[in-house]
Amino acid sequence: MSEAGPPNGFDEDFFAASASVWRHGLTQRQFSARELLEAVWDRILLRNPVLNALAAYDYESALDAACESDARLMRGEARPLEGLPLTIKDSFETVGLTTSCGAMELVDHCPGDDAVAVARLRAAGAIILAKSNVPRLTGDFQTYSALYGVTGHPGDAARSPGGSSGGAAAAVAAGFCAFDLASDQGGSIRWPAHACGLFGLKPSWGQIPLLGHIPPLPAMRLKNPPDMAVAGPIARSAGDLDLALSVAAGPINARGPAFLRKPRKKNPGDLRLALWLEPKSAPVDASVEAAVRRAAQAFRDAGARVQETRPAVDFAEAFEIYAFLSFAMSFAGMPKETRDEFAAKVKNFDAADKSYQALQARAAKLDAATFSRLVERRAAINGAFAAFFEDYDAILCPPAPCVAIEHDVSPDLFARRLEIDGGFLPYYDLLKWASLASLAHLPAAVAPAGLGRHGLPCGVQIICAFDEDRTAVAIAAMLENLLGGFRGFR
Repeated sequence: MSEAGPPNGFDEDFFAASASVWRHGLTQRQFSARELLEAVWDRILLRNPVLNALAAYDYESALDAACESDARLMRGEARPLEGLPLTIKDSFETVGLTTSCGAMELVDHCPGDDAVAVARLRAAGAIILAKSNVPRLTGDFQTYSALYGVTGHPGDAARSPGGSSGGAAAAVAAGFCAFDLASDQGGSIRWPAHACGLFGLKPSWGQIPLLGHIPPLPAMRLKNPPDMAVAGPIARSAGDLDLALSVAAGPINARGPAFLRKPRKKNPGDLRLALWLEPKSAPVDASVEAAVRRAAQAFRDAGARVQETRPAVDFAEAFEIYAFLSFAMSFAGMPKETRDEFAAKVKNFDAADKSYQALQARAAKLDAATFSRLVERRAAINGAFAAFFEDYDAILCPPAPCVAIEHDVSPDLFARRLEIDGGFLPYYDLLKWASLASLAHLPAAVAPAGLGRHGLPCGVQIICAFDEDRTAVAIAAMLENLLGGFRGFR
């Protein structure tokens, strides 16, 4: 859609357009913030009963905020996000809206303060309209809870949009918002973005404050963000990722815009890219691999140097460390009795067993000596990534092993399976390709790269050096120009 605005009102092309197009229409007075909000709200009323992407909303307060935005626009005082309706993942505390994070024990949790990132979006003129659905305490790769039910994929309601930011991805893909503020520790932004054909950014660790995010529970508020956990946007264009990042990034007590490193390169022809596939340690569906190779070929055709190579990192070792630390973190808020119950299962596994169940049991009894060894091994991996990015601008790799999956809410996550063309994979393999950037605290963007199995979207993950978030976003924008970006769902 061109920046001239919707030719026949708020049509399907408009709702598939970027937040930047919406913002242009507002600043050029093609429509008011109130008219935009009303159009979005009508769309939500029509389509959300099928998708179930939203967990809570406050239309009346949003309408008041839209009128205030219109007054600012009239005075020529528009802020960076003025008048843009947003949804917020229901793991971020948000004033005026319950923040339950899909948990019955938080059903009446009404925060007195916004999470830091939410406050920054609001201060930039965004209109906080609704909270997007999550699995209970963000603990699944699909989006459903006893509290709010199941969220459907915008292209096929029988499938999941992913998780834990599945409500966010469904809301963005359906045009319920300009973009969504989500979070990621093990692919919770990247997997839904890939599954729904969207753009997502897992920033460098600490780039956007996570204070006010659940988990941890409100009673366990931490001074520093949990290791590997980040806040980041899901959007319909790479430019929208940059827009959200520029507003939300920076230290907690920052008084002005964050310093963000400029992209390394501006043109595809100047890029040095690595293509990383790992069929032995991290197999993926043939259509997912094809999408990653499609992206690599598009860059080659545009003049980039693309080589099938990798850092001096053992994938299996990196994933083992990530999984061990991730499981250990999940035990942090559990009662000692629960941890002891899992730790007692260690005796059931051979010392060489690297299954998810074995790693979980060992993580429950993590001691100081074991943790120290993990830290040393992790430091070596981080060093290998840093050395690699002296020669390469980014790594292209899969975001996840498969396309959007059918709903499966069976209680035993270890028993669930992922379908790929070569058979089935363990459910927790959804962590594998997400683990690399998370373990090393690196920025990773996801950009659409065409369609795969069952005609469902596939994306490519773009991993860059630490603190080079804008390079990841810039490369995603180049791919958007080369392959076309978000296609929308009719």
